[in-house]
Amino acid sequence: MPLVRLMLFPVLLVALLAPYGRAQMPSAPMNPMPLPLPGRPWPSLAGARVIEVSGNSEVQAAPDLATLEIAIETHAASADQAAGLNGALAEKVRQALTSKLADKGTMWTGGYSLFPEYTEHHDGEPTLSGYRAENSITVQTSELGLVGPLIDAAIGAGANRISALRYTLREDSKARSEAIAKAAHDAQAQASALANALNLKLGPVIKASTESEVRPVPLARFATSAMAANVQTPISAGQVTVPATVSLIYAIE
Repeated sequence: MPLVRLMLFPVLLVALLAPYGRAQMPSAPMNPMPLPLPGRPWPSLAGARVIEVSGNSEVQAAPDLATLEIAIETHAASADQAAGLNGALAEKVRQALTSKLADKGTMWTGGYSLFPEYTEHHDGEPTLSGYRAENSITVQTSELGLVGPLIDAAIGAGANRISALRYTLREDSKARSEAIAKAAHDAQAQASALANALNLKLGPVIKASTESEVRPVPLARFATSAMAANVQTPISAGQVTVPATVSLIYAIE
């Protein structure tokens, strides 16, 4: 919900009490608070009459970059056996991905881990049952139509987990600027409506700030049953959301 906050300080209260027997203090004309010079802090708002508003907006954009994380997991009785099995399987998956990807993207090792596994007993004493090795391969491509075939190639070569699929924007400055502009207009409209409702006159903007963070297409996870049934994995990219929040503080004339 947009934030709208009105702050009227005691100087207004003195003026309201005058008709009831108190001497009315002369009021000096309000000078608009100047904007700070580059590199200088914003002026203090202590004692100022201000209206503070917060506007929100978001822009939807078609993604142009896909990042796929593929995991290869193996188990064995000893550490060297688990590592050896994993290395051979990971190389097979990497070759399948390279053949499918060609020169339409990049690929790298996202992570590697090797650790012991234990079995819990009724007496509470765990015993070593073997070792697990995990190897993660990350693929990034701007050819969004390749995502489904890459998943199928990885699973067909022995990958046993598709950990993540994210769609993002390679360059989001245009969508970000549009979202900020819309959020600023929202904030301005709220300030005008509030001032009109309270019979006040807005002065200049004495402080402005913005926040913007791209939201990638939500995480997608996939099972390995599609390859077992010789069915191609259907993949459809959604929209990337670029939100923005603009906060404005107006002086009241």
